[in-house]
Amino acid sequence: MDKVSGGASLDGLKSDFALLDDWEDRYRHVIDLGRELPVLAEADHTPANKVRGCASQVWLVSRRSGPADNPVVEFYGDSDALIVKGLIAIAFMIYSGQTARAILATDAGPVLDELGLSSHLTQQRSNGFAAMIQRIKADARAALHDSPGAWIAGR
Repeated sequence: MDKVSGGASLDGLKSDFALLDDWEDRYRHVIDLGRELPVLAEADHTPANKVRGCASQVWLVSRRSGPADNPVVEFYGDSDALIVKGLIAIAFMIYSGQTARAILATDAGPVLDELGLSSHLTQQRSNGFAAMIQRIKADARAALHDSPGAWIAGR
């Protein structure tokens, strides 16, 4: 549950945030996470992959593997805003590479609370993050309910 593409871990992020006293430093760290997010192919910047409910443009792609009754879902994403790319990276630390059932059972709220992000994100950013999590969970549900032949790469 700790790794995201690029090698950053949720435990590592918690440790980093514990060392950073100033919220400006924490925001810069989130932006750095966004810069480290693997590049999403331009072909994946489609209306179907766009997350609704985000003020910034956000694209999210999911791919499943493993057994049909509880597949592993990997997520890939991008945004036109660096801070949002960092929030995408945090969401991926929580969810990417997990089984669909684990994704559906995991609440991102306690992680945001532990990092202190809940109280430091604007309402608009909080709503956008919630929209990303809803999309991640919808993709996990789809991975569980679709037959393997019906799963389309990227959705």
